[in-house]
Order: sequence, then structure tokens, then C-alpha cells
Amino acid sequence: MTDATQSMPAVFVGHGSPMNALESNRYTAVWQAIGASVPRPRAILVVSAHWYVNATAVTAMAQPKTVHDFYGFPQALFNVQYPAPGLPDLAEEIADAVQPDRVAADHGSWGLDHGTWSVLVHAFPRADVPVVQLSVNAARPPDYHLGLGAKLAGLRQRGVLVIGSGNIVHNLRAMDWNATDAGFDWARRFNEKAIAIATSTPGQAAALATDPDFAMAAPTPDHFLPFLYVAGIAAEAGEPLRLLIDGYTYGSLSMTCFAAGAMQASVHHVARDAEAADSHLPPPDSNI
Repeated sequence: MTDATQSMPAVFVGHGSPMNALESNRYTAVWQAIGASVPRPRAILVVSAHWYVNATAVTAMAQPKTVHDFYGFPQALFNVQYPAPGLPDLAEEIADAVQPDRVAADHGSWGLDHGTWSVLVHAFPRADVPVVQLSVNAARPPDYHLGLGAKLAGLRQRGVLVIGSGNIVHNLRAMDWNATDAGFDWARRFNEKAIAIATSTPGQAAALATDPDFAMAAPTPDHFLPFLYVAGIAAEAGEPLRLLIDGYTYGSLSMTCFAAGAMQASVHHVARDAEAADSHLPPPDSNI
């Protein structure tokens, strides 16, 4: 049952490869612990890197489809379905919350992409909580995304769990398939700067787009921008983000996760103690 008396946390998840939907590793263990550590949401709003279009839009269908927005992966991944219901009323609440910015209602062109369901199959495996996605507007600058996150902060008091899903560092062209759990120097530098800002002054997170390492860390900003929504929520609440888990894979991806708001200590325990499992990922021409 939804607990409307508690403010929901907001979470940024470094989602990495869609294969994480099928894997069990130290990152998916934290996603599972997040789901177990929050009050039952009225709904989940996900800002996913994989709905990156030249518009700000929100899914407004009663039953969003599971979108398999990738190629080159095993059939088992294409077989995954996440049949969570939508919540058209939440689309209207979001449109009201972000005024005078405008949000278009999507009644069928999108659904739930792997930036959403690869995380939620671990966090909310029963798929019984309504899920709505908000697009990342490719035509707008970082400050816009930070500000839009701040406008969404009030949803936390209405039982909505906001999740930003992307990666602080995401450079597919630079990946080294032999560097399974390693990060390049520039990836570590940028990720550590992001952690420093997120855990102290999240309202300044958009300034990371001017950092000298940004061009390598986010050659396209689609995976970075969802982080700004959660940073904006934290800044609006006057609180820093808390680091849940950190790590790197293939040199040029960071798996950093943050949370704003109260969560049970079990998440931190899992993040500290979970063992990494072997991953079996597809060739480097795949879309992750």
C-alpha cells in the first residue's frame, strides 16, 4: 500500500548494459535493495537516457509497451517483458508541475525502454507499480534539465519515486573490453568530480558540462543528463545527494548511483558488501 505520509527518495542509477536485466552483480544487488528500501510508490517516474528526442514528452498510455531499443544481444534479452501499467493522470501532474515549460503527452510512440526496465526488473520485479517515462530533450542545455528536475521535486510528496537512469561516464567508442572493472584516468577524474559536486552542492551539477573531461566522459550527453534531474531535485530540497555505489566497467563507463532522501541502511550495506558477478556482454558494435 502506498505510504503518502513519507517523502519519496529520488535516485540516479548508472544502468550500464541492458544485459544487467539478466545478470546478478553488485550493481543489480543495489537496485534490488533500493526497491526494498523505499515506501511503496504510487508511481515511478523514470528519466531514461534512451528516450533522447528533440522534445520534452511524457508517456501517457494506460499500458506502456516494453521497448527493446538495442541490437546484437542474446534472444533472452529480447524476451524480457516488463508489463507495468502506466498512469495517465501522472502525465497531467507533470505537465502542471513544470509550467511554463511545456510537456507533450505521448499516447503510443514510446513505452518503457531498457534504461527503465533493466533496472526495474530488479528493483520492482512484480511490475505492479505504475511507471511513466519522461524524455530527455536533446535540444535543451544542461541548466534546463537541472531546472526541470527541481520543478519535479514536489512529486516526492505525492508518492512518486523519481529515477534518473543513465551513466555519469558513457563513452562507447573508447571501451576496452579487457578492462572489465577498470576506469580510464579521464573517466575516474570526471566521475570523481561529479561525486564531489553531487554530495556537496548538487545545484551546481550542470557546470560539469564545461569540465575539460566532459567531452571524453559524455561525447553525447544523453546518459549524463538524467543525472541532472536528480541533482535538481536534491538542490530544490536543500540536501546533497548520497553516493550509493560507485564503479567502472570497460574503462569508459561509470556505474555510479546516488540518492536524495531517506533510505534504509540496507542499501549502503549491500553496496559495500555485494560481490561482483561475471558478466557476459555482446560485441562492441551493440547499442548499450
